[in-house]
Amino acid sequence: MNRVSEILGDKGREVLDIEAGAPVLEAVKRMVDANVGSLLVKDDGVVAGIVSERDYLRRVARDGPTGDEVTVGEIMSSPLIVVSPDTPIDECMALMTDRRIRHVPVVEDGDVVGIVSIGDVVKFKSKQQSFEIRYLTDYITAG
Repeated sequence: MNRVSEILGDKGREVLDIEAGAPVLEAVKRMVDANVGSLLVKDDGVVAGIVSERDYLRRVARDGPTGDEVTVGEIMSSPLIVVSPDTPIDECMALMTDRRIRHVPVVEDGDVVGIVSIGDVVKFKSKQQSFEIRYLTDYITAG
């Protein structure tokens, strides 16, 4: 059974973060510059939540004030919904689908060791299915 740790092995374990008191526009700029869809939010060095593109769109761009007066802590999603490196990928995908979230921190021994996006999960599953199809095709044509 495939585990979340396999996705982290492919994509790496880098976790980008931002302080809760930072302006929302700084978070948006960081996400754009790093080509990611979320940042872990810390409050005095302690993980407090996660902020995503969707948080910005729903809480600032659509309904709220824009600019430097809105902080990351005001729009972040909290408490965190997390998985472990040992979580089966299908279970992770089901969690993301059921909770309608696109980014899940991976926690091991109380520390965040990576973040998995729905895109990471789909990419992994697609690669796995391509391998299985190729294997079955080779098996059928060899006989």
